[in-house]
Amino acid sequence: MSGFDIGLLMFAATLLLIGLRMPVGIAMLLVGGLGYAAITGWSPLFATLRSITFSKFSSYTLSVIPLFLLMGDFATKGGLNRALFNAARAWFGHWRGGLAVATVGGCAAFGAICGSSLATAATMSQVAAPEMRRHGYSPALSTGTLAAGGTLGILIPPSVILVIYAIYTEQSIGTLFIAAVIPGILATICYMLVVHIYARLYPEAAPPAERLPWRQRLRPTLAVWPVITVFILVVTGMYAGWFSATEGAAVGAAATGLLAVTLGGMRWQGLKESLLSTAETTGLIFLMLLGAELFSAALALSRVPAELSAAIAMLDVSPIVILFAILIIYFVLGCFMESMAMVLLTLPIFVPLMLALDFGLDAQQVLVWFGILVLVSVEVGMISPPFGLNLFVINSLAKDVPMIETYKGVTGFVVSDVIRIILLTLAPILSLWLPGLW
Repeated sequence: MSGFDIGLLMFAATLLLIGLRMPVGIAMLLVGGLGYAAITGWSPLFATLRSITFSKFSSYTLSVIPLFLLMGDFATKGGLNRALFNAARAWFGHWRGGLAVATVGGCAAFGAICGSSLATAATMSQVAAPEMRRHGYSPALSTGTLAAGGTLGILIPPSVILVIYAIYTEQSIGTLFIAAVIPGILATICYMLVVHIYARLYPEAAPPAERLPWRQRLRPTLAVWPVITVFILVVTGMYAGWFSATEGAAVGAAATGLLAVTLGGMRWQGLKESLLSTAETTGLIFLMLLGAELFSAALALSRVPAELSAAIAMLDVSPIVILFAILIIYFVLGCFMESMAMVLLTLPIFVPLMLALDFGLDAQQVLVWFGILVLVSVEVGMISPPFGLNLFVINSLAKDVPMIETYKGVTGFVVSDVIRIILLTLAPILSLWLPGLW
């Protein structure tokens, strides 16, 4: 069996094991190890395991991951999601569909200090779902809005997926964070427009709440300025060179922890839970990274990425057509795979392919632009029926709402996401202008 055949078999076997519910990190580590041994032998495999384990986990850059995770846990335990939602409700709640618009705004703001789609969806649902139900919102609109709004957690910086992508492609984390700002704002606006259109078409599904006087609007608004300041400080500081990505994550975690204690009432028990949760998630991610590193090394030896890139680059089709095909693959995989697993599994194949295509951009521009497109495509997969993970998270919290209602409610958001992906693909300037790469 040739190395190419082994590489194809590795990819298929990994997908099969993941489908059988084997943990992603173990599946990639097992298949990558067996594939590496089949190509080079057992002795080179053991030598490679010794070297990549140390080189990967001794990397100073990787410490940014637990720090950003801790930042998100502090925000959750400190109840900062409630303050963000209350501020958005004060300004938009009296509109028709205003509470759903406020939910989208709250998710975007919470995503700026969380970085996780599932965490954003789950924590915001605790605050927003009871309010929308109390005001008579339809189950379809409320659950659909929460599922879609949760995806802003991985798009609005800081994003754990972007950190992983930056480390893998050796790009600046700060540059990728800045590149995601305009797409993140665009996503937030598009989701708000979807809610507005839905409320126009079905007025009974989104009755307006009471209008608050100006004084009552200013009070909750002032309460979220510290949170917004942390976000601006972290992202601007990293991009401006005031501190590195790791130092920025440490600043963000410390500031968010302080806010959680002083404003959110987090105490010793909440601190312990945050530290334990961060440690568990970090261990899981690091196992996935080790598995991805060995899997990627085995794939490189099989020459699957190189030969596939060369074959596709010779096709008589536009590079944009190939890019759209890649994004469709992400869209399909996102319907039944966890986002980080999908990214780690596919980057060894798609990154070399993207660099082999001629988009009229240099290598750094292509990698930053592709990173944003991957992030958005992953986000769409998380709310795409029938298996989008965010749909199941929201539906598990709203047990009395049939899944079909959640599917109906999220349809408009999926359509807006598809339109946004097309726009970001055809106009790379939207991702490259803000970081100064255009």
